Amino acid sequence: MKIMKICNICHKISATDQDHLDCVQKTSIEMQDEYFKNNITEKLNLSNNPQDLAVEMKAILEHLVKGKDKKNKL
Repeated sequence: MKIMKICNICHKISATDQDHLDCVQKTSIEMQDEYFKNNITEKLNLSNNPQDLAVEMKAILEHLVKGKDKKNKL
C-alpha cells in the first residue's frame, strides 16, 4: 500500500511521497523571477551611472518607435 502525502506547496493530495513536480518547478521559477527583479539595476548598471540613463532610455524609445513604424507599414 502506497502512502500518499499532502503537497507542501499547493496543499493538495500527492500520489507520491513528494511534492508535485509542477509545484516545485513553479516555485523555482518564481524564485528566479524574484532574484531577477532584485538584481536588474545591477545588471543594467543604472545605479552606478545615472547620467547614462538618459542615453539608454533614448535608445530603448527609438527601438520601440522603429518597431511600431514597421508594424504600421504592414
